[in-house]
Amino acid sequence: MKVLKSKSSNRDKYFNIDQLKSELKRRTVRGAVATVISQVSIYGIQMIGTIVLARLLTPEDFGLVAMVSAFSILLQNFGLRGFTEATIQSDVITHKKISTLFWIHLALSSGLALFFIALSPLIAWFYKDPRLESITIVISISFIFSALSTQHLALLTRNMQFYKIAANEVVAAFVATILAIAMAWQGCGYWAIAVRRVVPMIALAAGAWILCRWLPGKPTRGAGVKELLKFGLNTYGNFTTNYLSRNLDKILIGWRYGAQSLGYYERAYYLFVMPVSQLSYPLTNVAVAALSRLRDDPEKYCNYYLKAVSMIALIGMPLSAILTLIGKDFLLLLLGPQWNRAGEIFSVFGPGIGILLIYGTHGWLHLSLGRADRWFRWGIIELLATIIAFIIGLPFGAIGVAIACTLSFYLLIGPGLWYAGKPIHLKLFSILLAIWRYYMAALVAGLSCWIAFYFINISSNIFIELNIFVRILLPIILCSLLYLIFIITLYRGIKPISQFTTLLHEMLPNFFSKISNKHD
Repeated sequence: MKVLKSKSSNRDKYFNIDQLKSELKRRTVRGAVATVISQVSIYGIQMIGTIVLARLLTPEDFGLVAMVSAFSILLQNFGLRGFTEATIQSDVITHKKISTLFWIHLALSSGLALFFIALSPLIAWFYKDPRLESITIVISISFIFSALSTQHLALLTRNMQFYKIAANEVVAAFVATILAIAMAWQGCGYWAIAVRRVVPMIALAAGAWILCRWLPGKPTRGAGVKELLKFGLNTYGNFTTNYLSRNLDKILIGWRYGAQSLGYYERAYYLFVMPVSQLSYPLTNVAVAALSRLRDDPEKYCNYYLKAVSMIALIGMPLSAILTLIGKDFLLLLLGPQWNRAGEIFSVFGPGIGILLIYGTHGWLHLSLGRADRWFRWGIIELLATIIAFIIGLPFGAIGVAIACTLSFYLLIGPGLWYAGKPIHLKLFSILLAIWRYYMAALVAGLSCWIAFYFINISSNIFIELNIFVRILLPIILCSLLYLIFIITLYRGIKPISQFTTLLHEMLPNFFSKISNKHD
C-alpha cells in the first residue's frame, strides 16, 4: 500500500504547480540562467562541430542532407511544437489527459515516419539525386524518438525544472557532435551529417525518461484531451507556416541551383539562425511558463514582457551590427576558404538577427494567452509574405534570396507584434518605445565602423590586407564601444546597462547556489 502511495505521489507531483506562483520570479530567473548557460554550451559544441565538419566534408555533403531536412524537420516537430505548449500553458492537467496525449502523439508520429519513408523516392526524384532516398529513410527514425520525449520534457518545463532540461540538451548535442566528427573522420561523408540529425532525438528521449520519472498510463477515451489537441494542432499549424517561411528558400535554391549552392546557403543560414534559435526557443519556454501565470493581471503581464524584450534588444541589436561587419571574415576563419561564398551570404543575413530575435517574441504572447488560433492565422499571413519575397529574390541566386529573407523580417515585425499583443491591450508603440534606442545605437555604431574600416579603405585596401584575427577583433571592439556610448547618450545615463547588470547579479547567485545545493 505504501509503495502504491509513493508511486502515485511521485506521479502527481508533476501536475500540481500551485506552489510555483509564490516563487515565480526566482524560478524564472533561474530558468533564464539555466537556459543561457545551456545554450551557450550547445552553441560552443555545435560551433566546434561545424568548424571541424566543414574541413572534413564538402558543401555538397551539407547540401544533400539539407535537401532532406527541408522536409523532415516539419514532420519531426509534429507534436513537439504544439503538444509541448499545450501541456505547459494549460491551467489544469491530469495523469489521464497527458497519458492519452502521449499515446496519440506517438501513434501519429510513427505514422508520419512511415509516410516519410514512402516519400523517399519522390524526394530523390524532385532533386534528381538517388542518394537522397536512403538519407530520407534514416532521418525518419527521429520522428518516433521526438514523440517519446515530448510530454516528459513538457512536464519538466511546466514545473520550471529548467536545469534538468538544460543538462539533457547539452549532453545530446555533445554526443551527436562527437559521433558526427568520428564518422566524418572515417570518410563517411554526408552520412555524418545525417546521423547528426537523428542522434540528438535519441539522446533527448533517453534523458527525458531518466530525468522525469512520470510513466504514461493507458490511453483513456473521454480523458478530456480535446482542448489540448485543439491548442496543439493550432500551435503546430503556426509552426508549419513558420517552417515553410523559413525553409522554402532552401527548397527553391536546391531545386533551382543544386546541392553545392544550397550547401553554401544552408551553412550561412545555419550560422545566422543558430544564435537566434539557441536563445529564442528555450527562452520561449521560460517566458511562456512565466507569462501564462500572469495573464489574469494585464498590467503586470505587459510590464514583464516589455522588460524582457528590452533586454533582448540590448544584446541582439549590437550582435546584429557586429556580425554584419565581420560576417565574411568570420565564416572564412571558421569554415575555411572553400566556404567564401557562404561568408558573403552570411553578411546579408546579419542585419536581420536583432530584428528576428524581437519578432520571435510574438509567439510568447500568443502561447501564454492561450491564443494558438490567432498565432496560426498570423502564420498564414507570414507565409504568404515570405513566399512573395523569395520568388522575387530567387532569380538573383542565393544572395538574392538571403536579401529577401532579411527584408521580410523588417516588414513583418510591426504587424506581427501588434496583432499578438491585441488581446492583452499591449500597444505596439510601447514595444517600439522599449527597443528603438537599441536599434538606433546599433545602426549608427555599425555604419560608423563600416565607414572607418571598409568605405575609407576601398582604394588603399589597408584594412583588408591585415591579419584575419585583427580584421575580426577591431570591428568587434570599436562597434561595442560606440554602441555603449550611443546607448548612454540616448538614455542620458546607464539605466539599461545597470538593469542588465542587476539581472546578471540576480542570475549568478542562483546559479552558484544551484551548483552547491545540487537540487532544483
